[in-house]
Amino acid sequence: MAIFNKKALKAKQQKTLKAHTILIVDDEEHNLFALTELLGRDYNIIPAKDGQEALELVRKDDDPERIHLIISDQRMPRLTGVEFLEQTISTIPRTIRIVLTGYADIEAVINSVNKADIYKYIKKPYDNQDMRVTIQRAIEAFELEKDNTVLFDDLKKSNQALQAAMKNLHTVKIIPGVYWVQVPEADLYILCGCPADIVKHLMLKGFNSTAKKGDITFETGPNAILLSDMLIQNGSFSNLAEFPILQMLYRQGMILPNHPNNTGAKPLLIGTADQVKAQMEYIYRGNYGLTSREEILEAGVDENLADEMMRLKMKFAFGNIRPTEELLESRIIEDEPVEIKNGVYARRVGLNQYEFQYKGKSTVVDLNLKTHETYESPYGLGYRDIKREYFGIIHSGEGDGWDIHRPSMASILMFQGEIFLVDAGPNILHTLRALSIDISEISGIFHTHAHDDHFSGLPTLMQSDHRIKYYATPLVRASVSKKLSALMSMDESKFSQYFEIHDLVFDEWNYLEGLEVKPMLSPHPLETNIFLFRALGEDGYKTYAHWADITSIDVFKQMLAKDSPLDGISQEFFDKVLSDYFIPADLKKVDIGAGLIHGQAKDFDRDKSEEIILAHTSASLTLQQKEIGSERSFGTVDILISTPQDYLRRQAYKFLREFFPKVELKRLHVLLNCPVVSFNPGTMIQKKGDPVSKISLILSGSVELIHPELEIQNILSNGCFIGDVSLLRNAPLLGTWRAVSHVQALQFPASLYRTFLEESEVYEQMKSIQDNIEFLQETWLFGEGISYLVQNKIAQVMSQKDFKEGELITKGESHGIYLLKEGELQILNSKEKEIETLKPGDFFGEEVLFPEDTVVFQLKATKPSVFYFISESTLLEIPIVHWKLLEILAKRTSIHKKLK
Repeated sequence: MAIFNKKALKAKQQKTLKAHTILIVDDEEHNLFALTELLGRDYNIIPAKDGQEALELVRKDDDPERIHLIISDQRMPRLTGVEFLEQTISTIPRTIRIVLTGYADIEAVINSVNKADIYKYIKKPYDNQDMRVTIQRAIEAFELEKDNTVLFDDLKKSNQALQAAMKNLHTVKIIPGVYWVQVPEADLYILCGCPADIVKHLMLKGFNSTAKKGDITFETGPNAILLSDMLIQNGSFSNLAEFPILQMLYRQGMILPNHPNNTGAKPLLIGTADQVKAQMEYIYRGNYGLTSREEILEAGVDENLADEMMRLKMKFAFGNIRPTEELLESRIIEDEPVEIKNGVYARRVGLNQYEFQYKGKSTVVDLNLKTHETYESPYGLGYRDIKREYFGIIHSGEGDGWDIHRPSMASILMFQGEIFLVDAGPNILHTLRALSIDISEISGIFHTHAHDDHFSGLPTLMQSDHRIKYYATPLVRASVSKKLSALMSMDESKFSQYFEIHDLVFDEWNYLEGLEVKPMLSPHPLETNIFLFRALGEDGYKTYAHWADITSIDVFKQMLAKDSPLDGISQEFFDKVLSDYFIPADLKKVDIGAGLIHGQAKDFDRDKSEEIILAHTSASLTLQQKEIGSERSFGTVDILISTPQDYLRRQAYKFLREFFPKVELKRLHVLLNCPVVSFNPGTMIQKKGDPVSKISLILSGSVELIHPELEIQNILSNGCFIGDVSLLRNAPLLGTWRAVSHVQALQFPASLYRTFLEESEVYEQMKSIQDNIEFLQETWLFGEGISYLVQNKIAQVMSQKDFKEGELITKGESHGIYLLKEGELQILNSKEKEIETLKPGDFFGEEVLFPEDTVVFQLKATKPSVFYFISESTLLEIPIVHWKLLEILAKRTSIHKKLK
C-alpha cells in the first residue's frame, strides 16, 4: 500500500539521517503502522509484512549490517518470528533481535531464545513507553557490543602487529607524541614519551601484557623511558614516569625478591640532563613525599605526630628511604651518540627528536605535538549534562591508576551551584568536558595526596584565567608542592602563583562560606588527608565522606609497635585512624584497591553510613563486596540537598554585572529575561559568514572557535559572548563556533543587545575595543581558556607599537609581552642564527618576565610590523598565561642552547 512505499520511505530516511535502523516485521498492517509511528521519529524504519519478505530484504540488501535491530511478530504465515530470526543470524550476526508474542506462544519463544539469538521477547499488548525504553536499551546494547568488538579487533591487530614486529628497531606510534622502539636482541624496549596514563595505552595496545614463568605470573612492558625535551606540551605534562616506573619495578617484577625478572638490571631513564634530573627528584617525592622529620615539622605537625609519621613512613618503605638513583639508571643524551644498552646507541638530532642506532640500522622518533594535538585519553566517556545543585556529588572516577576503562578515583562536589574537585587525576580536562564543566567554572580543589593518579591533573587546573582555590592541610600541601616543584624544576614558592592557597586544619570542621570540611590523616606512604564534607539543609546536616587513599586494617595492624615503642606506630594512633575511618556519613566513597597501600571492602561491612560506594579498583566487584557497598558509573549524581534555584541564571547575572558594572540592574534584567538555550555536543552554534541574528552568552560547558584558514581552533571559556563583535562591526560572523560538550547559553536577539548597549551608553565603549578583543581571541596566548571578562580587561590596556623593516627591537626596561598584529619578526641568538620566525598572533618578550631563566634573544623586524604591548602586571596574575609563557620560554631556550 502507499503508506509502505519503500522508495518514499528510503528517501525520507536519507533526509533524516538517523543513526540507527530497525526492521519491523508483522503480518497485521495496523500493528506494523503503529510500531512505525511509535519509533519512526527516532529511528530509520524498514517495514516487512511477513518473515519471508523480511528475509528477502535482508539477503538482497547491499549493506544488511545497517539493520541494527529487528522487531518481529511471532505468529505469522510462511515463517514464524523465531524461524525468520534464526535464518538472519548468518547474514547479520550482531543485529539485536526482539520477538513480539502473545501468551499462547511464549513457551515456544522461550525455548528458542538461544537458538534464534533473541535479545528479549515482549508480550502483547505492550505499553508504548515501555516499548520505547526497551528499544533504547537494545540500541545501547548494540552500541556497547560494537564498541567492544572494535576494541577487541584493535587489540587483536595490535597483538598481531606485536608478534610480527619481533625485530630490531621496530618503531610503533602509540598516541601523538609517544612511540615504542624495541631491540629484542639487546633486551631493550623503550617507551618514548610518557604523559599521564600512558601505561593504560600500553595495556590497551598489548605492549604491557600478561606473561608467565614457572608459577609466577607478571606483566611485560618497557624497560627504558625516553623523556621529552619539554616537560610541558600544549598545556599537559609530557614526562610523568611515576606509573611506568612502578609498572617496571613491581608489575614486571624487576625489584621483587626471587622474581624471575629481578636480574639486577634497573629501569633506564633516557633524555637531557635537566629532564632526567627533574624526573629522578619527582619520582623520589612520588615514592616518599616528605622524607624527614624536619620536613614534617616544617609543615606544622607536632613532634609526637611527626615521630609517628616517620615510623609509619619507614614501615611502608621497608625500613629504608632509598634515593631514586638506587632504583633506576640514567643515560644523558645530547648530539653525540651514547650507548644505551648492549650496542644500542642514541643521539639527539633536533628539538624532541631522537635517533636510535643498532648494527648499522637506525630509526628516528619525533616527540613533538603539533599545534592543536593533545595527549589522548585511553578511554571514552561520552557526554553528560549536569544540573548545578545546592549540595551534590558527581562521581567522576571510580577506577585506579591501572584501570583502562575508567578515570581514577575522584569526585566533583557541587555546593550552591559552585564546582569543587576532589583530586585531579590524569585526563582531567577530558573528564570535565565529558561532564560539560568548563575549567573556568572550577572554584576550588580539595586535594588528598600527591600520587599521579590524583595529582597529574594539576597543570590543567593551571590553565584557568583565575587562580583556583587549593584546599588541603599544610602537610599535604608541602608534599604536593615539593613533588610539583621537583617535576617542573621550580621554586616551591611559585605554587601560590598558580593556586589560591587555603590551608585546612586537621580534625576540625573548617568553615568555607557555608560548606564545611573536616580533613583527617590517613596512613599512607605519602602525606594524605581524607575528607568529610557537610552542609546544612532543611533536614539538618548532610555529609559526604571521601576516603582515598586508605590502608586496610590487616596491613595497618602489622605496623603496630611490638617489642619497642620505636618499632612501629602506637596503639593510640591506630585507634584514632580507625575511629576516623568509621565516622558515619550519608554517602561514603571508599578506596578498596587492596595491596599494601589501599583499603579493603570487608573493613566496612559494619560501617553505619547510609550508603557506601566502593571505588579505586580496576577489578569487578565480588559478590561479597556487592553485599557491602554500591557502585557508581561515570557521571552519576547523588543529590544530598536539592534546590529550586536556577544557578545558571545566577551565573548569567554575575557575568553581566562584571562586564557592565555601571549599568543599572533594571537594564540588565532586559537581557536576563531572555531564554537559556541548550546545545548538544558537536552542535554548530553560529556559522562563519552568517548574519548576526542572536547573541549568546555561554553559561556552562565548552565552546570552540574555528578559523581553519588561520589554523585557529581555540576553546573558549564560560562568560564569552558569541556574535557581539560582528554585531558591533555590522559584519557577518568571521568564525564558526561549535559546542564541545553540552552547552547552556543565555541567548538574546541581536537587535535587543544593540538597543541595550545604546540605551546603557556603552555602545561606543564596546566598539572602541572590539578589534582588540577579536585579535586576542584569535591568538594562542589569549584566545584559549581566557574568559571574555579577562579579554576585555586586557584589551583596554593594550598599547600599539610600530617597527620598520630591518629594525632591531630592544625591549629595554619594559616588562611585558609584545603580540605581533601585522608583519613578520625573527628571533635570533647572539650569533644571529634564527630561532623562530613570528607571524601575526605570535608573541615575544617572555624571557624578561622570568629573570632566573634569562636568555638573551635578538629581535629583528623582517617586514614593517605592528605590535601590541601588554604589561607584566596584567599578565602574571592569569595562571594559564603564566603557564604558556613558561612553556614557550622552555621551547625557545632549548633551541637556543642547541644553536650555541
